[in-house]
Amino acid sequence: MSAESYDAVKTRLLVVDDDKKLCRLIKDYLEPLGYDVVTVHTGRQGLEKALAETFDAVILDIMMPEMDGLEVLRKIRAASQVPVLMLTGLGEESDRIVGLEMGADDYLPKTFSTRELLARLRAVIRRSRVTAERTAAASASMAGEKHEVPIVIGDLHIEPDTRRVTLNDKPVSLTAVEFDLLLVLARVPGRVKSREQLLLEVAERDFEAFDRSIDVHISSIRRKLGDDAKSPRWVQTVRSVGYRLLKPGTEIEG
Repeated sequence: MSAESYDAVKTRLLVVDDDKKLCRLIKDYLEPLGYDVVTVHTGRQGLEKALAETFDAVILDIMMPEMDGLEVLRKIRAASQVPVLMLTGLGEESDRIVGLEMGADDYLPKTFSTRELLARLRAVIRRSRVTAERTAAASASMAGEKHEVPIVIGDLHIEPDTRRVTLNDKPVSLTAVEFDLLLVLARVPGRVKSREQLLLEVAERDFEAFDRSIDVHISSIRRKLGDDAKSPRWVQTVRSVGYRLLKPGTEIEG
């Protein structure tokens, strides 16, 4: 069995796109690798399927009849944390950014190669499964079992095992990607991480020119922490380099 087939065992996908030819291409490519691919062609059908059945990931187009992909995503996120990979056409950067802000795990331009589709898909599914396994392990923890020590930075508490974040003892609701980004930065407070490093560590993919996904997720983290990009308490932008999580009392230069 190939590595791709092994990874795909018991992996069920929902593809929501009104382009039937593209749906067929995705299905024909992934099913021989062991994926079970279900396709529907309207936003409303996609939402109904996503909420009524169990899937390991959803591949979701933005422009569709009856209900667009962003509305479908919003309603899915209100009820489920299933990984969502958005499909975006040329000139749809604003929709892509909105999708990431609404909780999409990643996006893929419709000019994608099948190899790129597989890589992105495997990354979001793997991250989702790791999250589920850690949450289950924490819930059923036994005495003497090793756990990752919570990270405490001032009033910010991050629990890697349960993937729980609190600020001033109040819970902070983060998407899977946002939590992973915050955790990566929190493990090395004060140290700058480039966008390239963050994409590799969190999204498991290489940096692309004009890729704004990390910036969008960081902006969302800031908003949820009540942070201000111009006068940050938590996440600082280091111009032309990347981001760092500030230690309490850090002086911000110019």
